[in-house]
Parts: sequence; C-alpha cells; structure tokens
Amino acid sequence: MILLHGKFGRLLMINFDFWNKKKVFITGHTGFKGSWLSILLNSLGSEVFGYALKPNTKPNLYYEAKVNKIAESVYGDINDLENLSSSLTEIKPDIVLHLAAQPLVRESYNDPITTYKTNAIGTVNILESVRSSPSVRAFLNITTDKCYENKEWVWGYRENDPLGGHDPYSASKACSELITSSYAKSFFNNDSAPGIATARAGNVIGGGDWSNDRLIPDIFKSYEKNKPLIIRNPKSTRPWQHVLEPIYGYMLLIENLWNNKNKFSGSYNFGPFSEGEKDVLFIVKNLYEQLGMKDSWIIDENIKNPHEANYLKLDISKAMALLNWVPKLSIEESLTRTVEWYINWKSNKDAHDLCLQEIDKFLKGDTNNG
Repeated sequence: MILLHGKFGRLLMINFDFWNKKKVFITGHTGFKGSWLSILLNSLGSEVFGYALKPNTKPNLYYEAKVNKIAESVYGDINDLENLSSSLTEIKPDIVLHLAAQPLVRESYNDPITTYKTNAIGTVNILESVRSSPSVRAFLNITTDKCYENKEWVWGYRENDPLGGHDPYSASKACSELITSSYAKSFFNNDSAPGIATARAGNVIGGGDWSNDRLIPDIFKSYEKNKPLIIRNPKSTRPWQHVLEPIYGYMLLIENLWNNKNKFSGSYNFGPFSEGEKDVLFIVKNLYEQLGMKDSWIIDENIKNPHEANYLKLDISKAMALLNWVPKLSIEESLTRTVEWYINWKSNKDAHDLCLQEIDKFLKGDTNNG
C-alpha cells in the first residue's frame, strides 16, 4: 500500500495489491481518459479489457501510447447490446468501468438522437450486460459534472442536487445517472449483486488529448499552425483538473465498493479545490505564456452559437470524507505537466513512456500542491 500526502496533510491510500491480476473491463477505453486509465491499470498488473469504437482523431493517445498493445480490445458500438453482452460474458471481468459516450456538448446539438441513444440507452446496455455477468463485483459509471441542473450559482453542486441539462449532452448524462440509480435499486439490490456507483468529474486536462472541439487541444492546434485561436466563451468558468486526479478517485471508489458496497454505492463528485475553478481566458493566457505564443486570439461573437453553461463548480466534500480522496495538483501544475508532455511528444519521446513517467510522479506524490 502506498500513502500519499495531499492538501491539508490528508492521506491518500492506493492498494497496489488490490489491482494486481484483477480483470477490468472498460467501455470507451480508446478515448483520452480511457487510454490513461488503461495505462495506469496495466502498470499495476491488472488485466485490461476494452470495448469501444476505434478512435476518431489522428493522432490519438490510444495508438500513440500503444494502448492497443496492453489492452485486449473489442471494437464495437455501445448500442450493440448483443456484441457488448457476449464480450462481457466471455471475459468474465471482476470490475467494469463505463466511459463510452458521445462526449461533446456542441455535437449533441448537431446529433441529439445519437447522443441520447449512446449516453442513455448505452448505459442501459452495459447495465443489462452486467446483470448477466455474475463475475462482476463492482460497476462504476463515469458521467460528468454537467449532469446537474445548472442554475449558474456560485457554490458547488452536491451529489443530492437536482439533475438536469439544457443541452442534449448534459440531459443525456443526467439520464445515464438516473438509469444507473434505477438499476441499482431494481436489479442490484441483493447480497450477491455488485456494488454500483457513478462518478461526476470536472473538465480533465493532460498530455495526449487530441479531442475535437476542446479548448486545450485547440490551443495546441493553433500553436502548431501558427494561427489565432478562436474562443467562444472566454469568461466561462469550469472545474479544471489533471486527468489522473479523477482516475485516482475512481480507483479508490472501486476499492471501497469492492469491500463494502452497502456503504460506498452511490454518486460521487471528483473536482479541484476552488483554486482550480478558472475561466477559459485564464487557461488560454497560461498556455500561451508557456508555449511562447503571442497574445492573439479571436472572440467568437456569433449569436447563433448554441447555449453552453457559464459557471460550473463541484462540491467534493463527499469524496474527501468517505474515500479520503483529495486533489493533488494545482491548476498551474496541471497545465505545466500538460505542456511538458506535449513538448516531449513533439520531440519524438515515446507517448507510453511519457504517460508512465507522469503516473509515477503522481503516485509518488511528486507535487507542489500540498
């Protein structure tokens, strides 16, 4: 067991032995967060199995970091219940993490049907598959901080605040939360059932993110092409955090679910301390300075842009109190590590090695935020 010091002297505990040889099934493992999760689990000795569509960007972390070499993958749609269920039945996993989703707010306006089908019915499909797989001891659905009914207030949303969503993406993730809660009460309410939980994380950043329509990947694209960045909402405030922060929280939650599902089943927020809640312009200026870019960006004032929330904050008291989880990295350090990863990758450093080095620093508590 490794002990890590977090802010305020709190102790974080991760049990490496717990994860060794565990069969872990991840939906959406080809994405940015899924790739980091796969690399971390593999480094701890877990047997990693993935079910997802192939990556839709080039480059992408899945292939750059050779996740396809360390995870046994089935390339399939979360909406294909038969294929998904048969994969779970064949693998007989101990743990299931559900990350597969249509993850973009603006894309949800363009294609609401696929968004609702993937994010809502896809959740039904994975839960149905878990129902028919008695090997599963813990199930975690990764949703989003945007699942709350956003009232644009200045304090953080708590896990018992109302769910909702203005845009189809946010509403579909609220649906995913409600579906998971319903299944937990209706079908996983006996002694032999797995522990069921959901995790609501903030905006994640880190090396290897080439996702479409995301701020930090867009900044790097602007840097490469030497073209001005177009900013839609410079004053929009989000809870930014390094990708390893929520992933570490997910792992702590699953360990606790495994050992005491009655106590730890439910929903949890994973976000930064208040210092990590910054507006878009702060992020842009920080990365521009680190990259040596001129302060040249364009504010997109198109009134036809779809609605996006202006202010979003999470209350992380529950995860801190019950899981003994605390954020480890400041927003400044998270951004610096993201830039360093990117610069090293551009210098032809191996992406998988860069991720392992970042994981090693994180797990050893090599941080300036505590």
